[in-house]
Amino acid sequence: MSITKLVRPIFERRYRQLERYATQAEQLQRGVLGKLLEKGRQTVWGRRHGFDGVSSYEQFAQACPVSSYDDLKADIDSMRHGEKNVLWPSQVRWYAKSSGTTSDKSKFIPVSPQGLKDTHYAGGRDAVVIYLHNNPESRMFDGRGLILGGSHSPNYNVNHSLVGDLSAILIENINPLVNYMRVPSKKTALLSDFEQKRDRIAREALHRNVTNISGVPSWMLSVLTRVLEISGKEVLTDVWPNLEVFFHGGVAFTPYREQYRRLIPSPQMHYEETYNASEGFFGIQSDPADPAMLLMIDYGVFFEFIPLEELDKPVPTVVPLWGVQTGKNYAMVITTSSGLWRYLIGDTVRFTSTAPYKFVITGRTKFFINAFGEELIVDNAEHGLHAACQQTGAEVLEYSAAPVFMNANGKCRHQWLIEFSRPPADIEAFADALDKALQQENSDYEAKRYKDITLQRLEVISARRGLFHDWLKSKGKLGGQHKVPRLSNNRDFIEQMLEMNRPPSPLKGSVGREE
Repeated sequence: MSITKLVRPIFERRYRQLERYATQAEQLQRGVLGKLLEKGRQTVWGRRHGFDGVSSYEQFAQACPVSSYDDLKADIDSMRHGEKNVLWPSQVRWYAKSSGTTSDKSKFIPVSPQGLKDTHYAGGRDAVVIYLHNNPESRMFDGRGLILGGSHSPNYNVNHSLVGDLSAILIENINPLVNYMRVPSKKTALLSDFEQKRDRIAREALHRNVTNISGVPSWMLSVLTRVLEISGKEVLTDVWPNLEVFFHGGVAFTPYREQYRRLIPSPQMHYEETYNASEGFFGIQSDPADPAMLLMIDYGVFFEFIPLEELDKPVPTVVPLWGVQTGKNYAMVITTSSGLWRYLIGDTVRFTSTAPYKFVITGRTKFFINAFGEELIVDNAEHGLHAACQQTGAEVLEYSAAPVFMNANGKCRHQWLIEFSRPPADIEAFADALDKALQQENSDYEAKRYKDITLQRLEVISARRGLFHDWLKSKGKLGGQHKVPRLSNNRDFIEQMLEMNRPPSPLKGSVGREE
């Protein structure tokens, strides 16, 4: 008998609980906050902010400030050195390493045992719950899951304490039964050298009955390409005929969708987006026909939101979940069972529904271009690229964009560095299409582009094959949760990339030399 059919009733019971999201959101979120405050009273942070006298959301918002990583850094560093009960009760031994702040190369996000259980693993479970409910004929548990992971390393000299990619922490602590159902081996999954890991994952998974894959689209694509190289096959359905679902997250799927459709040309293939960050598991795509994700509101995470236009104000408006409006961009603030208190995570979202609460990720608070008042965000960029690709037949693999500031003649523009998996026949036609699409997406950009008075038409530079892979490698950021910065308000990243994109200069004396 199918293993999937045996376990399906267990998952379906959880789906009944998820139906409460549509009618009991405020009640569920206030309950989550109550439990977090109960734990917080046992901590240095809780005593510092008077949690003993806090019993409601309104009191919590008054007592506890909105925090950045820099605000929490000293406390997190104390925790990493072994101190207990600082931001969360007891000792936290795991730290998810993610991209840094303006003052640090890396951030180290605490991951408590409770946070692993009630947030990260709960999210993985519910991704399967929703998928099985939407696909009653699924047989995903009758085969193996290919799950990509990063690596970890010792944390200072604290016994049994490690830092690393969130995915490595999840694999290290996963239930042994789940480990049995996945590939590659734990040893391979935790290798630090991504290029060596990529080859070993491909070889270990090649002859398995892989039914489901999970990971960041860019890194998974690299592994799947290697599987095809080793197998000699043209498409993955010839390697894994029972492959049925890709649980993906970490970066927008739009630039990769067509490439996956070519690799997996099966009408039975499904895609489900998840929002699983180092700081927590926040959302799951609940309807295959709707790109918006369901906000997971009964985990160990309490949500608040700041209207994006108020983010830089000295005292911005902060609203709880039940105070948000659809159609507005918000910066997300979280309080978690790993000890992040009113933490500004850096992601921006827009709600499409409030019964239940569903949202789309619109970008990062630090990944945008607003050099000339255009307020271009990643969501605009993704939609613009999609439209340009549809019009020109191109396919985008990776990209990054930045402003070119005004010259002596007052000329300025945006510069896009794009690695195409299928280049357009005419790069200028692609640039025109992208520019027009961005104007349709963003009225501020459209206004600045009016008659070329403020902002000239954008420039597209074609990147050589593998440029972004090489740039990430030069930063020691291959694999795991690492991502290419899509938009930047300065030229720091793009100048490094452009330098790597230039062909090597000929050796001195090699041109025109007579024999």
